[in-house]
Amino acid sequence: MKRLIPGILAMAAIVVASNILVQFLFGNWLTWGAFTYPLAFLVTDVMNRVYGPAMARKVVLAGFVVGVLSSFVGTQIQGEFGPLVTWRIALGSGVAFLSAQMLDVAVFDRLREGRWWRAPLASTLVGSSVDTALFFTIAFSASLAFIEPGNDVAWAGEFLPLLGVGPKAPLWVSLAIADWGVKLSLAMIALVPFRIIVSRLVPRVA
Repeated sequence: MKRLIPGILAMAAIVVASNILVQFLFGNWLTWGAFTYPLAFLVTDVMNRVYGPAMARKVVLAGFVVGVLSSFVGTQIQGEFGPLVTWRIALGSGVAFLSAQMLDVAVFDRLREGRWWRAPLASTLVGSSVDTALFFTIAFSASLAFIEPGNDVAWAGEFLPLLGVGPKAPLWVSLAIADWGVKLSLAMIALVPFRIIVSRLVPRVA
């Protein structure tokens, strides 16, 4: 259990911070949470490399529980335009997190015997892509409005130039692409701390 505590605390801190920072915009297409949430994949991958997939899954489940609790608290807090977190966003966040993180664990474990960078890079890229697709589709796609009919997310479906310069598409698509781009970039950057942390915990790890 002691081996799990650092991973659980790190995952919990990232999830809570991301739930708070997602309320604050960074430019037109991102929130500050987009820069903290991808670190969850780093925590999962370090735990997977050092302690194996079973331990990594336990850390993921702990993060999922913290995320559910954070989302529930957000649904109870009223902001200027309604609850800070709608039930659709809470559902999308939970489904995306659990699906993407568990997939990350599986892909990493499949590639763990290869070059040291292959498993963390591939698993994070796959997990991040699934996370973005699931979250934004569930939370904002007009085709899933039946999930929470009382929640008006018409603003997310407004057709605007893609990322401000491309062909017209629903606003949530631009938000998703920007979010995905940040995750892919951080997946590359995260290889550095991954290598450093793992080398300290498991000397001469491959």
